[in-house]
Amino acid sequence: MLVLLPPSEGKASVGRGTPLKPESLSLPGLAGAREAVLTELVELCRGDEEKAREVLGLSEGLRGEVGKNARLREAGTRPAGEIYTGVLYDALGLASLDAAAKRRAARSLLVFSGLWGAVRVTDRIPSYRCSMGVRLPGLGALAGHWRAPMADALPEVAGGGLVLDLRSSAYAAAWKPKGELAKRTATVRVLHAPTRKVVSHFNKATKGRMVRSLLTAGAAPAGPAELVEALRDLGYVVEAEAPGKAGRSWSLDVLVDEVH
Repeated sequence: MLVLLPPSEGKASVGRGTPLKPESLSLPGLAGAREAVLTELVELCRGDEEKAREVLGLSEGLRGEVGKNARLREAGTRPAGEIYTGVLYDALGLASLDAAAKRRAARSLLVFSGLWGAVRVTDRIPSYRCSMGVRLPGLGALAGHWRAPMADALPEVAGGGLVLDLRSSAYAAAWKPKGELAKRTATVRVLHAPTRKVVSHFNKATKGRMVRSLLTAGAAPAGPAELVEALRDLGYVVEAEAPGKAGRSWSLDVLVDEVH
């Protein structure tokens, strides 16, 4: 099972530590595209601060993120699973998983990123600020920049198993499973059961808890249909729709009563 996650806007600080080693990151097929984004982002943030803040969509209160990006090559690093914070990652609680579940997380979780493309939770990265919605002056829209290298690298990473896609739309724009792989992919919405409306905060929390449940239980569903059964066994209320056309993925709605 391969689980595709969005990153978080908020990220943990690192302080001193081993600097970035781009060659050590997973998915080496993305190395060239990563270097292109990293180079332009660092140069942008070392130049005109106001221009960098505008390009990155940062408020006045986040001005310090520009300086952080300017020092990415020298900054300390931590595993990506420790860098990403926020509602989904708090609910996932990687640090508190048992040893077996942590090994499963290292094998199965892939976090999408405007800067790195995609990384494993064990990859060491610095704290940064660069969402997939950014349009860099030289490279253009990052989702478009990542599309071709992702199309080459991701099918091999997915292999022949299930793909559980929990990304937001901005990150899903960087790669869409196609063909036979699409039939093995399940996308998830979290809906308020009484109203059938998409929830916001609880969407992220539910997705984090769902992944934690699967990792803790050692679930290894072979495909979307088996995933639905595994989630129901774990206590989730799931409605599923199989793809009606070629090239479409499964759609799963997880229903919750509580909305935060």
